[in-house]
Amino acid sequence: MIQKWLGAALLALAPLSAAGLECRAQQFRGAAYSLCVVHPPREDLRLFYRAPDGQPYGQFHRIEAQLAPQGLRLGFAMNAGMYHRDRRPVGLYIEGGARHSPLVTRAGPGNFGMLPNGVFCLKNRRAHVIESRQFAAQSRRCDFASQSGPLLVQGHALHPRLIPGGTSKFIRNGVGTNAAGDVAVFVISDQPVNFHDFASFFKDALGLPDALYFDGNVSRLFAPQLNRNDLGFDLGPVVGVVEPAHDSGDNPGGPEKIAD
Repeated sequence: MIQKWLGAALLALAPLSAAGLECRAQQFRGAAYSLCVVHPPREDLRLFYRAPDGQPYGQFHRIEAQLAPQGLRLGFAMNAGMYHRDRRPVGLYIEGGARHSPLVTRAGPGNFGMLPNGVFCLKNRRAHVIESRQFAAQSRRCDFASQSGPLLVQGHALHPRLIPGGTSKFIRNGVGTNAAGDVAVFVISDQPVNFHDFASFFKDALGLPDALYFDGNVSRLFAPQLNRNDLGFDLGPVVGVVEPAHDSGDNPGGPEKIAD
């Protein structure tokens, strides 16, 4: 038991000591996951929705094309919330301090409406996952925010409606944050998994107190460290790290591990 507890503690603490953006693969309960560890105080983490021409970016390469003339590129990116057919965000979306769609606090159909849901909020280079009604009650302000649902983990507890052994399995993605807001871990399953196992990855494998589901089935990842650039239908909101576009033989030895 002591060894098991120490292993969980190391997984929880190790992201804090990682140097810079780090993407890696990890196994959990027989399933493969890819994750990127971001430190918002040190890295330029943003949300992207519409390009300057007013059209949704939709694809990672369109964001890269917008960044390139500024001498910038994406260090990592993934889809960051649910969206309507025209790619408008479902629920709250804030970019650069400007609110593009309102917060939704009522229950509703589908995963988004399976309360409690939550908001991924970036403010003053800190990242937090916050339950939506708590977010509304506190009149939170964010530089960037995307609402989605359900909450996977809240205060170290799994969402009460997530069932062990559930038969509904999809490629899923989401984000978990630590209490201080200086670590955000973005995760995508590399094979179909159920909600309970996906949420448990954040809680038990990564030791994160709060985590939010972004989406399933349409989930995609852009991670040069993993030689990965997922293609597919146009997306709605996207989250990513922006970094200088320099050719320095990035990560010649591959990504460092958070913990074994």
